Amino acid sequence: MTTEPKLELLENFSSINAIDPTLYDRFDVKRGLRNADGSGVIAGITNISNVHGYVMSDGEKVADEGQLQFRGYDIYDLLRDTSAAKRFRYEEIAYLLLMGELPTKDQLEGFIAAIDAQRELPDGFTASMIMKDTPPDIMNMLSRTILLLYAYDTDAENRSPEHEVHTAISLISRLPRIMVLTHYAMNARYHNGSMIMHRFIPGQSTAETILSMLRPDRQFTPEEACMLDIMLCLHAEHGGGNNSTFTTRVLSSSDTDAYSTYAAAIGSLKGSRHGGANRQVLAMQSEIKQNVSNWEDDDELAAYLARIVNKQAFDGTGLIYGMGHAVYTKSDPRAVICKRFAEKLACGTEFEAEFHLLENIERLSPEVILREKGTHKDMCANIDMYSGFVYSMMGIPQELITPLFACGRIAGWAAHRFEEIVSGKRIIRPAYKNSMRGLRPYTPMNER
Repeated sequence: MTTEPKLELLENFSSINAIDPTLYDRFDVKRGLRNADGSGVIAGITNISNVHGYVMSDGEKVADEGQLQFRGYDIYDLLRDTSAAKRFRYEEIAYLLLMGELPTKDQLEGFIAAIDAQRELPDGFTASMIMKDTPPDIMNMLSRTILLLYAYDTDAENRSPEHEVHTAISLISRLPRIMVLTHYAMNARYHNGSMIMHRFIPGQSTAETILSMLRPDRQFTPEEACMLDIMLCLHAEHGGGNNSTFTTRVLSSSDTDAYSTYAAAIGSLKGSRHGGANRQVLAMQSEIKQNVSNWEDDDELAAYLARIVNKQAFDGTGLIYGMGHAVYTKSDPRAVICKRFAEKLACGTEFEAEFHLLENIERLSPEVILREKGTHKDMCANIDMYSGFVYSMMGIPQELITPLFACGRIAGWAAHRFEEIVSGKRIIRPAYKNSMRGLRPYTPMNER
């Protein structure tokens, strides 16, 4: 067994990579591409969606109710008809994002047929690519399989609109199937579980396909399929500035291929400061449930939240996950919709007490942060506060929560890639200030 040589980098990793924090103020660096008040630095223009959470008045950032619009349509209007008997909405919203307009009945049927026709994977792909060397995280597999699908595309470097749209539709169709197959491959490899490989059923919606392939008995209710469809819609798009969508635009601006672009976007979404935050929310909520004996006792719950804020509990970051957002201040419309469905699903079930606990965390967190930190910040629950809870009530495994986010967001990523290809016309290349002073004289090896 060989041992790695001792590297000074490992001993001095922090000091070598540290930047004097005062330099960021001195050179007016917009860390995270954000202004001092938390508002984002404008880096582009888009017609795809609008994420609104505040207004600027006389140079001041003023909190406002959250709004989310897809191609000018309010998300509340797009999802208003929510009865299980009505059509599924994700395919309709994907069409809107990609094509720019709401589809007619015939257009939607054609789009759904195009998605349905692409669900099949290349011959032998599951056995050779998904079941072989299965990684312990589904997000990494989604990135890997997208990169591998490049090899099966005889025209992968084609940047024509026809090929771009075809590639996007094929990934919207295939990602959910790859996700479920990977889940069972992981279950077999790491947990000695069964490898279940249900065939997809032609004609099913994206939400129905996921549930049908995921459930061992293939059974699900119309209400469950409707709820999953709503979640995919809420995940479908969220502006050009979120990290994974900006990643999509950065890679697209370099004129790389579609497969490389979408694989990178998934890598971004996996991060715990982005899409992976939903796992942190569930882990934090689990710890609170274990350590707070009376979930209805505001004092006891607030005391534990204070421990989290003061870095004495959970992961030591001082963050109450599921609270706060880079844009939204008074409300996150995705969280409002998700909470509404969560309450409906939990009512009269064993999950009802847990739903009220989440409500109490949402209500008490701003008060606790103000009291413990002495600073007031407009803060609302974000979608992660309730999304994991909804998935848990549906019996969806935790390791699928962020991949489901990716399956929904692929439509939004594709729309932004299309827009960047047509309108960007310039590689995204922000500047970094070099903090080194002067030129260091070179020292020959024998004099060091």
